[in-house]
Amino acid sequence: MQLNNKVSVITGAASGIGAACARRFANEGAKLVIVDIDESKSREVATEVDGIAITCDLNDPSAISNMVSEVEGTIGPIDLLFNNAGIATGRGPLDTDLEEWQRQWNVNLMSHVHAVRAVLPGMLERGEGYILHTASMAGILSTHDNLPYAVSKHAVVGLAEWLAFTYMHRGIKVGLLAPLAVRTPMLGSQADSEWANQAGGPIKEAEEVAEQVFESIVDERFLILTDQIANKWMQQKTSDPDRWLHGMNRLQQRLDKASNDEN
Repeated sequence: MQLNNKVSVITGAASGIGAACARRFANEGAKLVIVDIDESKSREVATEVDGIAITCDLNDPSAISNMVSEVEGTIGPIDLLFNNAGIATGRGPLDTDLEEWQRQWNVNLMSHVHAVRAVLPGMLERGEGYILHTASMAGILSTHDNLPYAVSKHAVVGLAEWLAFTYMHRGIKVGLLAPLAVRTPMLGSQADSEWANQAGGPIKEAEEVAEQVFESIVDERFLILTDQIANKWMQQKTSDPDRWLHGMNRLQQRLDKASNDEN
């Protein structure tokens, strides 16, 4: 898919991967819609890429529907929907409130579902469209500490796979971005933490990931990995799940020790 003159909606686009992708897509002539809950930063990015900004609380299904209607009424049919927004608060099953579980489920998964429901009928009618989802390697390999995040990102992987094989013969392209650690506001101080050093893998810059996302759209590839080491880890998990789980547990023990030493 070429992005020139394509109406491209990116959620979570006020910073991080979303903002970097907006800048990269703008270089290709895309018509950008910057969607985020942060109104001020959304406008800044929109001005930079000559797009429009729409403030949207992705925890609210009606706000998502209204956002899609506004885009279609103002610019035109959506060619590319990039479900990129996500939150990563939470810990384990005993120390994360159920309200936080629900919030992560709403933003990390259901915002994708609601947005897809809003754009898919038009895409199917036209016989073309591109839907891109940001999950995480946490959705393929899991992650330490943040259980709600890992669970919701696993669900995003399942959603993207299902959409891909169900609609590809009807002209709908689907992509799944599964990054390792990326230097964004979400990663924050973790970039220099024990987790990043031992479990997160090589840290990429958002601009590097944006280039990878762009190339995958042009090539119409499904899975976007930000580092080749992810392939090795995926193979280790699938070839010997028990060994992989024991290895993850050993790493958890080291992380626990490091946390106790800090305290």
